[in-house]
Amino acid sequence: MFIDRAVVHVAGGPGGAGASSFRREKFVPKGGPDGGDGGQGGSVYVRADPNLATLLDYRYRTNWNAERGVHGKGKNMTGKSGVDLILPVPPGTVIRDADSGEVLGEAVEPGQTLLVAKGGRGGRGNARFATPTHQSPREWEPGGYGEERRLELVLKLIADVGLLGEPNAGKSTLLSVISAARPKIADYPFTTLEPNLGVVGLSDHRSFVVADIPGIIEGAHAGKGLGLRFLQHVERTRLIAVLVPADSPDPQATYELLRREAAAYSPELAAKPHVVVLTKIDLLAPRTPHPALRTDDSAPVLAVSAVTRQGLPELLEKLWQTLHSAAVTR
Repeated sequence: MFIDRAVVHVAGGPGGAGASSFRREKFVPKGGPDGGDGGQGGSVYVRADPNLATLLDYRYRTNWNAERGVHGKGKNMTGKSGVDLILPVPPGTVIRDADSGEVLGEAVEPGQTLLVAKGGRGGRGNARFATPTHQSPREWEPGGYGEERRLELVLKLIADVGLLGEPNAGKSTLLSVISAARPKIADYPFTTLEPNLGVVGLSDHRSFVVADIPGIIEGAHAGKGLGLRFLQHVERTRLIAVLVPADSPDPQATYELLRREAAAYSPELAAKPHVVVLTKIDLLAPRTPHPALRTDDSAPVLAVSAVTRQGLPELLEKLWQTLHSAAVTR
């Protein structure tokens, strides 16, 4: 099951209490205070783990608490600090405060770690309160509470190229042909219900990652169809491939619709470099010219057929060249 959002409650461990103790040793009749400090509570961290691809673990367990610190003891023995709690997430996860909406950070690179709830401090033992005029203190401090907060974890897949198109535009078929990915393919709308990733291999050991997301329809920004929630998975892509079926009644209107819906979701997403892909050209009658499109920013238009593989080598080379041109930045 692909889970790309989860809300969890995290809490740093409370610190251990300080001890109130006095030295008792043979031949030392009036030993001074020797109560040790309490241990520091464990903190909660989020860490990017490249072995994960979903937030499924946080759908069924929503409370995560770090270990508490151990209380101090006599003989100036400091309590053991609590063990930190590490929450592994897939690379590309955004961490927000669920109550305020504040973005706390992102775990993008494998191993990248973010502190989300600090553990409580350990309380001071009575040995800390001894002074020349107060030589037998009985004061001690309780441990501090750890930080608590509700976190919203949002996974944004990391890919080089994002496929954007209406339902049944041929996105899944194209991904299955150019990579080893095996998305569900059928002849009805909204076959794709979750994002899919595929690695495209070219000659000379070149490769890039392609993301396929569920289809976008008119009014998606207002909640129609599957909405625009899945567009979060192409926000991190460096290049957008806008798929327009060649047999569409109005290819120009389809292209403009997709660009408009992307802009309604995020102006930054709409501003990314894009390539237009005319799909299903095998369905056109023989010798029928390909539809002419007016594209934003003079975006290139390439015609392909995933069934006959016509135009695929040219498309992949164009995607590679565009990805590595000076105009494309992360």
